Amino acid sequence: MLQQYHIPVLPEQSISGLNIRPGDDVVDATFGGGGHSRLILQALGAGRLFAFDQDEDAAGNTFKDKRLFFIRHNFRYLKNFLRFYEVGSVDSVFADLGVSSHDFDIPERGFSFRFEGELDMRMNQDATKNATMVVNEYSEEQLLSVFRLYGEIKNAPRLVAAIVKERNSGKITTTTQLKEVAVKCAPKAIENKYLAQVFQALRIEVNDEMDALKEFLVASLDVLKKGGRLVVITYHSLEDRLCKNFIKAGNFDGKIEKDFYGNVSSPFRMVNRKVIIPDEKEMESNTRSRSAKLRIAEKI
Repeated sequence: MLQQYHIPVLPEQSISGLNIRPGDDVVDATFGGGGHSRLILQALGAGRLFAFDQDEDAAGNTFKDKRLFFIRHNFRYLKNFLRFYEVGSVDSVFADLGVSSHDFDIPERGFSFRFEGELDMRMNQDATKNATMVVNEYSEEQLLSVFRLYGEIKNAPRLVAAIVKERNSGKITTTTQLKEVAVKCAPKAIENKYLAQVFQALRIEVNDEMDALKEFLVASLDVLKKGGRLVVITYHSLEDRLCKNFIKAGNFDGKIEKDFYGNVSSPFRMVNRKVIIPDEKEMESNTRSRSAKLRIAEKI
């Protein structure tokens, strides 16, 4: 079940980076298939693991362990739910920001252009906004913003014009319909990359991923004990930039502030100065790890 759902990325490096000691309180903000959580529990001894995931399918991967507290909510509410469990601070926080392999491989979830399916893309299946709504109801200006900001698509005006023309003839409701529109706008030889950018942009918008990530990072800083570790795996430049800037400068713009003596004022110490990426063996055995970047920070 675990292997089919999602193969943990950079497992050894992640657990090592968390610097877990027996009895710690740890957060796994992205439970998914439970792969990283199981590894955390192996190192945890008598501690507690608070695992978050808003996806109903992920909830089906939970297992019996008195040390595991599964919370089916978005990790942006990290601080609120720790308070519910009367936890004021934790020793380490982990997040793997990738969409699970399971979600990509289930056609009806609508995350992938590889399959025919409903244009959905909701990580929280109870949410009201889905990709069909975005594609068909957003204005041209809103769509331009989505594809430029979240897909970094250079010919976004052409793509949006094609989508608007198509939806005027009839509602776009499936992944195949969107793919057929988008592929006509794709530069030759990079069609798949282009389609991935289109689908990524919509997924980020549907799930409000960038704002959720910002709230999560701020909450993580608040709940981490002094000397506590934050370990994050990112998969695309937008989320990686936010994490890098926040770890380096304590803000999302990356603006370095210094005190009266010229010392850099940052809430974190970067444990790995150079970003950690999978080795060739892992990339061959788990192709979805290829774009992964691991960052480790320690709260000062």
